[in-house]
Amino acid sequence: MIGSLVRQAALRGPGIPSEIKSVFDESKQEGGDGLNLPEMVKLLVQVIGSIELVYLCVDAVDEVLPQQRQKFLRAIQQVVQEAPNVRLFLTGRPHIRAEFDRLLTKGAYSIDIVVDPGDITRYLSQKMDDDDDRDPGLMTEDLKNSIMKTMLEKASEM
Repeated sequence: MIGSLVRQAALRGPGIPSEIKSVFDESKQEGGDGLNLPEMVKLLVQVIGSIELVYLCVDAVDEVLPQQRQKFLRAIQQVVQEAPNVRLFLTGRPHIRAEFDRLLTKGAYSIDIVVDPGDITRYLSQKMDDDDDRDPGLMTEDLKNSIMKTMLEKASEM
């Protein structure tokens, strides 16, 4: 993911910055398969250093494998510490909140997003009505009620 952030930052301009080309050329000459994480972090800091303000947005950090997530969050923290022009926005499910709090810079803001059962009910009702319009009689009222009940229960577990 850090490599992807480097790529996205590098492609914001008209061409690939020379520092990126030289780092990759050196890696190839040394017979390496590519850059390791510390090299990518250093490169990301260099590339975004020339940009006035950078917003790093990473969605669903909870989906990163647990053994990789800690490395990723530490790398992101290093980027934020070394590049004061970076603003960070991460999303993740509540079960990784403690990791965010432990591994990321102090002074971060946190917003809890909660499920609104009314939103789910309206959405599911609309979708089931659409299905009825396409194929009347596809679902019985019992099936619709069962779907609604199960989805609301699952959403409340999040």
